[in-house]
Amino acid sequence: MIATTYYSYIDSPLGQLLVQGDGQFVTGLYMLQHKRRPEESWQESDAPFLAARKQLAEYFAGQRRKFAVPLKLAGTPFQRRVWRELTRIPFGKTITYAELAQRIGRPKASRAVGHANGHNPISILVPCHRVIGSGGKLTGYAGGVEAKQWLLELECAALADECGRSRPYAA
Repeated sequence: MIATTYYSYIDSPLGQLLVQGDGQFVTGLYMLQHKRRPEESWQESDAPFLAARKQLAEYFAGQRRKFAVPLKLAGTPFQRRVWRELTRIPFGKTITYAELAQRIGRPKASRAVGHANGHNPISILVPCHRVIGSGGKLTGYAGGVEAKQWLLELECAALADECGRSRPYAA
């Protein structure tokens, strides 16, 4: 039996987001810059994504710091390890690719970690935007560096007392 893939669009301050899933799990969340489009066999439905829609609206309003949406990450074992570690980066915090490589026990794999980070299929919910280059430099982001900066500033603004006026990255 072939599983049905559902999709919907979610409006956000960054433009429309394409959300994809199997009816139980979110399997993809893409910004328009990702150039990901629904396939002909996919079915459009809002119902599977009500929790994702609500939680993303709360996040964009500065009212949510953690997501509780069921996710299914499809990738290589290495990619899934990197993506799981991304979910452990606290809201409003950033780490470097080298730190991420260290956290997964592969300290010399910064480039491979960067590659896996760049192929994260579930943006925002799996916060790949919280990974920055050495020295705090904002580097590539599939949704565009401007979107990455916007997401980091949103999180920093929500943590005004903790973030202060300093940014955790170099703009």
